[in-house]
Amino acid sequence: MANFWTYGLVMLSLWVGLQHAAVAIDTTVKITPDVVYGHKDGLAMTLDVFTPTENPNGAGVIFIVSGGWYSQWTPPEKLHGMLKPLTDAGYTVFAVRHGSSPKYGIPDAVADVRRSVRFIRLNARQFGISPARLGVFGISAGGHLSLTLGTTGDDGLIKDSDPVNRVSDRVQAVVAFVAPTDLTIMVREAKDRLPAYNRFPALDLDLAAAKKLSPLFEVSADDAPTLLLAGAKDDLVPIAHSQKIKAAFDQTQVPSRLMEFPEAGHGLPPADMKQAVEEMLNWFNKHLAQPTS
Repeated sequence: MANFWTYGLVMLSLWVGLQHAAVAIDTTVKITPDVVYGHKDGLAMTLDVFTPTENPNGAGVIFIVSGGWYSQWTPPEKLHGMLKPLTDAGYTVFAVRHGSSPKYGIPDAVADVRRSVRFIRLNARQFGISPARLGVFGISAGGHLSLTLGTTGDDGLIKDSDPVNRVSDRVQAVVAFVAPTDLTIMVREAKDRLPAYNRFPALDLDLAAAKKLSPLFEVSADDAPTLLLAGAKDDLVPIAHSQKIKAAFDQTQVPSRLMEFPEAGHGLPPADMKQAVEEMLNWFNKHLAQPTS
């Protein structure tokens, strides 16, 4: 069974293929690489910014670069191939990298992506976006981190000495592709844990930590509107992950939708991926639209 990151790369390749992307100069977008949003252990944490040069809509979308809670660097010109539908629609996109497994664990990744939202909101004017119109999406582990942002956002740590931490990390819309939502069934203590999870050091958590880091158990009425995209034949992150959190969203009346792809596994085939991207755009257009006066 392939791992999360391999599946993630396959999905990215399919996405890029759908857009007929190539590493080339694209005058429709300005790319600002390696913007530093924080530091830890003497290292910089970075994100790339993709700003549309034509008809920007003033909203921002964060892409969590993660698979198996590994976060790897890709030349931004190449990465733009999969982000182009968003920039073409006027969204400024932020590709966020977090501290990567195995050096860093899931708690570190969560802390990093939360900081990235605060940083982007604090500098919203510089990026040409509204601080009240931020969405997030991710694939697999990136989907888990996106859901974590959507279900655990706060209004900022008012008395913190770091001005970044005093800013809210709430997002206004979430799109999660094939996302784990319940880590308690994936860690070593889990009774029916899938053998494939043994290859992911990020899942070396006890049950208490796993529950705390599971979006399924953090759902509340103030969560961000969420679109879930999942394959019915996913044998790595079974579709029950998405179905259960959809039920929790329904119970708390959080606006949400689950789109199931009957023949898809953890990697969506091209036709399904094309439809998923269209649904993602529709979701962001609906929930990040410019407020009427």
